[in-house]
Amino acid sequence: MEDHGPRRALFLDRDGVVNEEVGYLFRPEDIRFVPGIVSLCRTAQSLGYRLFIVTNQAGIGRGYYSEADFAGLMEWMRDELAGQGVSIDEVYYCPFHPEHGLGEYKREHEDRKPGTGMLRRAATEFGISLADSVMVGDRCTDIGAANAAGLRQAFLIAGTETGCPGEYIAVTSLAEVEGWLLAG
Repeated sequence: MEDHGPRRALFLDRDGVVNEEVGYLFRPEDIRFVPGIVSLCRTAQSLGYRLFIVTNQAGIGRGYYSEADFAGLMEWMRDELAGQGVSIDEVYYCPFHPEHGLGEYKREHEDRKPGTGMLRRAATEFGISLADSVMVGDRCTDIGAANAAGLRQAFLIAGTETGCPGEYIAVTSLAEVEGWLLAG
């Protein structure tokens, strides 16, 4: 299927969206994929969306695990998803935390959501139209980043945070996001 329209993306927060939240995840044996993530990603790809994971990773900044640990885990996750027909175009992460980071990691950074740095880098590096793109997150910072970057739509999965400021659709499952994409 050839598409001459703008390149659009499905931006996914990692913890709570791609995998179940377990707190400072860095070992493959601790991963449980969120129900519906594979189907959502396959559908998005079939509709011409590029797939990106955009994730704050304060666990690196706090010294709980290293950037190498994170890279290894993400390679494992991408391989697992690829085996199910899902191709993640890129993983963007922010290891910095302005209060709890250690050493060089203790600072504010434009990539740290609700900052828009990760979304804007994907737009630049992959020619993505942010105005035609979608974000799925489970925290108010995800909604803040999506709104500030001018994304077409943001979704907030129920369970972690509620009552976020900004524009979004609250959902209880990834199947609802998939249905929205298909209705299109």
